[in-house]
Parts: sequence; C-alpha cells; structure tokens
Amino acid sequence: MIRILKLAKMTATELATLKRRAELDIENALTIAQEVITQIKLRGDEAVVEYVRKFDYPEATTENLKVTPEEFQQAQEEIDPELKKAIQLAYTNIREVHQRQMPEEIQLSEITPGVFAGEKITPIASAGLYVPRGKGAFPSVMLMLSVPTQVTKVPQVIVCTPPDKEGKVEPASLVAAKMAGVTNIYKLGGIQAISSMALGTPTIPKVDKITGPCNVYGSAAKRLLYGLVDVGLPAGPSESIILADEDTDPRIAALDLLVEAEHGPESAALLVTHSEKLAEAVAKYATEYMEKLPQWRKEFCQKGLSSYGGIILTSSLDESLDFINDYAPEHLEVLIKDPFSVLGKIKNAGEILLGPYTPIPTANYCIGVNAILPTGGFARSYSAVSVFDFLKRTGIGYLTAEGFSKLKGATALLAEYEGFPAHAMAIRERDNLFK
Repeated sequence: MIRILKLAKMTATELATLKRRAELDIENALTIAQEVITQIKLRGDEAVVEYVRKFDYPEATTENLKVTPEEFQQAQEEIDPELKKAIQLAYTNIREVHQRQMPEEIQLSEITPGVFAGEKITPIASAGLYVPRGKGAFPSVMLMLSVPTQVTKVPQVIVCTPPDKEGKVEPASLVAAKMAGVTNIYKLGGIQAISSMALGTPTIPKVDKITGPCNVYGSAAKRLLYGLVDVGLPAGPSESIILADEDTDPRIAALDLLVEAEHGPESAALLVTHSEKLAEAVAKYATEYMEKLPQWRKEFCQKGLSSYGGIILTSSLDESLDFINDYAPEHLEVLIKDPFSVLGKIKNAGEILLGPYTPIPTANYCIGVNAILPTGGFARSYSAVSVFDFLKRTGIGYLTAEGFSKLKGATALLAEYEGFPAHAMAIRERDNLFK
C-alpha cells in the first residue's frame, strides 16, 4: 500500500521520522563497526580475512583478495558486446563532464600592483573507492567514482567491492574499472572494506580519502573513522523526490517514483505534490506498475513506499518547494509544467533533473553528471562527487618590493594587535634589511 500523507496533518514526530530516513538510523550498526575496526587495527590481514570469510566469501585468503589480470580478461570475454557499448557511452559522457570541471593547475593574479595571489591545484596522493554490490551490480558506480580519479590523475587508486559467494567480482564492474584506468581492486565489502582502506594492512594499502555509497554498516564505519581518514560525502541508502503538479502525467510520475523505491527497503522514494487528484492517480498507477516487477523488487517497493517513502500532499507549490529544501533529497526530479520556473527556488538537492525526458535513470547512467550524491539531508552542505573531491587547493602568494611596501604597515599593526611580536618584527626588520 502506498501511503499518502497530508503535510499539514503530520505531527512533529512523524515529520522528524520521515526526514531522518534509514541512513541516520545506524546506532545498532555502530557497535558492530567498532568491533571490526578494532580487530583490523590489532590483527591486520588476519582479521580482514576472518571478516571477509564471514560476510563476503568463505574461501578468502590474503592471496586471493586482489583481482588478478586473468580475472579482468575473463570479465572482458564474459559481458555482452552491447553492454560493453553502453558502458563505453556512459564512460565517454562522464569523462567529458568531469574534464570540463578541471580548473587550471596554477592560478595567480595581480590583485593590486605588486601583490599576486592565487592557488595551485594538486591531486591527492591516494584514494579508496567503495563500489557496493548487495542487491545488484553497479558498473555505473564504478564509473562515477573511477573517472574523476582518472581525470585528476590521482597517483594511487584502489577499489573495494563485495564479490559473490565464490569470490568473483561482477564482470561489468571490472570492465568499467579497466576503462577508467583502475586495476587495483580488492574483493571485500562493508565495514571490513572501509576499515581496511582507512587503516591499511600489508595487503590493502592505506589511503588518504575514501568515498562511495554504503549501506548502514559502511556508513557506521565511516562515522567512526572520521578524523583518521577523509571519508568523503555521506552516501547511504538511495532517496528521491518527484515534484509534481496538476499538469504532471501521473503514469510518468508513478514510474519514476518506483525508481529509487526498488533499490531496497531502506530507500526513501517520495512524490511531493499539491494536487490531491494527481496523488491518488499516482498511487493507483504505481501499484499497477509494481505488479510488473520481479517479486523481490516488488517487495522492496512495497516496504519502502509504506515506511521511508510515499506521497506527500502539500497545500501549494511553494509549500512543496519548502518541504524539498528542508528534506534536501539525493535525487530531485521536477515534473511540473514549467520545471525551469522553480529552478532558482531549489536550494538543497544532490541533483536536479528537469522535465519528463530526464528521468533519474538517465542521470544514473549516461548523461554524465555524477550520480554519487549526498544522502540523509546532507545535500544542505555537501555536493556530488566531482574532480574537486580528488584535488587539493594550495594558496600561492608573491610580493614585489612595491607590493611589500604597500602591505608592511597594515601587516605589522595587525600582528602587534593580535599579540605576535615576532610576526611584526619579521616585517619591520625586513624593512631595514632591504635598505
């Protein structure tokens, strides 16, 4: 049953529960994550293999944790040529979008005569990418994470991804990784993967940054490891809002409501509209479309749309927009009559997809915009994965004699005011040395 909730009649508790979603409800996972982190810190590879055998595949050893060249070759031979073409198309567009994001390596401007300021752009030294598998295969996630590291030329890139119970990594993901120039791939998932990349072991290198979408257990590990390593944007269970009005085709809205709902029972798929007639029609069509899905995906949709998701009925388009900005969804699809009319009013969303020809799947795979997005309301302060996740900005300054002369008085005065006499002396004595 798809629930329809009238925003005006929701209690504060109901609204808080809706906005919290599954990603933030991870208290139970923190205890397990702490145990795994502690054991890997103490025992290294021995503990990693123990947890991989328990959670990933029973035949794991330190020798077979890493994907071999033979496995990459086998993956190339296994996948359908048409699928490989689709991956190539996605790769081409994703690379083009991220290449256009790249700033100049050195930016230095004369902001006033003799005073030059700017910055130098440098890739981070190492990155660990997490590509989930759990309920499906995600070569698209492999591309979205790997391509920006390729464009920015990060020197060391590793990937951790869960294998099947035979220790085999999903072949299309290996093809996507190779296309993006990433070949250091390790067969493990969840807490043990995040912990290994953060702590480092003799087999799995320690990295400076970890990014990639996780379930609640991976999110718990990231939370506990924050401060030891850069854990990137919060990317947990999928979530979306479809914004609709009385002119929206309810069949399209219903189809797109199911997109995020089928990810899993923790996903939050919402339709927000001020049209009660549309809300009822979408609920009807979505129920009919669910019947066409495989049973397990149908069950995901049914559970998600009756718990973290559903239809939110507002009193006006402005109230719908206020709700969206407060909720800060990962994906926002705008299906109102004139989607561009509200673009300026949308402040908080991981991505904004405009119009009926731009459903979420097109952005997930082939448009080229990055689909690894902040979840759990963190679109208020985080952005999609981009080249900037893998770049450092270092300030550059240069003064000529003229520039120094202009700044010396104010600099020394401010240093003295803040109680730093050595700072001031470095300025004032310099003036004597330059004579």
